[in-house]
Amino acid sequence: MSTTPLPGIGVKYDLTTREHRHLSVVAHRDGSRSVNAYRADDPDACALSLHLTGAEATTLAEALMPEHRSPSLLHTTDLGLVAERIPLPATSYWNGRLLGETRLRAETGASIVAVLRRTDAIPSPRPDFRFAGGDTLIVIGTREGLDAAVTILERE
Repeated sequence: MSTTPLPGIGVKYDLTTREHRHLSVVAHRDGSRSVNAYRADDPDACALSLHLTGAEATTLAEALMPEHRSPSLLHTTDLGLVAERIPLPATSYWNGRLLGETRLRAETGASIVAVLRRTDAIPSPRPDFRFAGGDTLIVIGTREGLDAAVTILERE
């Protein structure tokens, strides 16, 4: 599977199945999803396109993935919270800067709960954590808080 950031829109995930069929999912920042299946004889021609609300996408994901969650894990959508992966490109204003400089939690109420860097996961980064281009930030908050956080993190 490959991942492509779509600035201002969300993230696109592309997958080629074992049967050589091309599928893509666009995870929109508002929580909705666009699911596309492409023709086998022409991988650039879309054969099926569905736009799902966040709730519909969650229901579909649960149908595709049998319930294996521990009852002690939080299901964030039930609490009005969402978690999102936000890529930090090498050209980002925040590359080399400290987490505390973003004032993300104070300004948006959203929190960076982990940073994925190459093959490492850094849980609960402190305010003195220094960002690097290529980091993927795991951010949790309300939908509005995450949208505001993305605006801050996409600063040029």
